[in-house]
Amino acid sequence: MKIIVILFCMVSAGTFAQKVTLTKKQQQDISALIDNYSKAREQMDTVLLKNILTDDIDQLVSSGEWRQGIGESVQGMLRSSSSNAGNRQISIDKMRLLTATSALVDARYEIQNADDTTRKMWSTFVVVYTKPSWKIAAIRNMLPQK
Repeated sequence: MKIIVILFCMVSAGTFAQKVTLTKKQQQDISALIDNYSKAREQMDTVLLKNILTDDIDQLVSSGEWRQGIGESVQGMLRSSSSNAGNRQISIDKMRLLTATSALVDARYEIQNADDTTRKMWSTFVVVYTKPSWKIAAIRNMLPQK
């Protein structure tokens, strides 16, 4: 009996310890989502932003400003894109599936300024799958220590 219980515990632990990984399609869809975010920011496209963000999105930007909800976030993004004009590039470093419908995306975020300097940051996106597509639920931008 003791052996059966131990065997059962080992099988159960193995089942719960299995790592959930992103499928190729999920990776492509999430990459397209981040590309669309970058494009929407560049073009100040509020329609696209509202289609790719969740209604309850929250954003912490590198200045320390918290933006809560889609309205405040979109307006803040537009202000930021206007005051920090430049070519934005977001390059995904890694993605990790947290649940079947949520993932964490870490990316390098660079803004090529008009004076030819580059602002280098890190961004972390929390993305969620809400049928029929992935959407951004949270964004955290960080300036690395120098």
